[in-house]
Amino acid sequence: MKNLIIPILFACIFFSCKEDVKASMSDIDEKVSEVIEEKVDSVIDVVQEPIKKSAKQVKEELIAKGFKVFDYVDEKTQDTILMQQYFMAFLKTGPIRVQNEEETAFLQKEHLAHLTKMYELGYADISGPFDDEGDIRGVTIYNVPSLKMADSLANADPMVKAGRLEIEIHPWWAGKGFPLR
Repeated sequence: MKNLIIPILFACIFFSCKEDVKASMSDIDEKVSEVIEEKVDSVIDVVQEPIKKSAKQVKEELIAKGFKVFDYVDEKTQDTILMQQYFMAFLKTGPIRVQNEEETAFLQKEHLAHLTKMYELGYADISGPFDDEGDIRGVTIYNVPSLKMADSLANADPMVKAGRLEIEIHPWWAGKGFPLR
């Protein structure tokens, strides 16, 4: 009988310890899952909420990049409005318009690719044609720090290089961050 009690007692201790370990491991897994979910949720919250810079921070960054800016306080809202100098490039009818239909189609494709590239690189904020038959064919607003840079980018347009369009650029001021409506 003595020989039977000792193995039974040993088995009871062994199985009871094993269950405690299992319970502990499942508790640990549950706690780790909760912590991971909390961390993921907090990271998602941070990612979903963009970091807002103050007008002062934006102004300092623009000045450091060579942009001309000024600010004022809106009397009605008491918000600080940051104004930035942009460059408005008018694309006007050029002197060389003798290209055949195939050449013109190719130049138009290259012209649109150039404007798309300017937008993607952050040099141009908006471009588009005018819907009349006037001398001014379209406009591009360049978001660059100097007239020289805007002029260089605008004159790199294949339509301008071919003489089908010519460029006229003017400095233009707009409130930073105001969307089109």
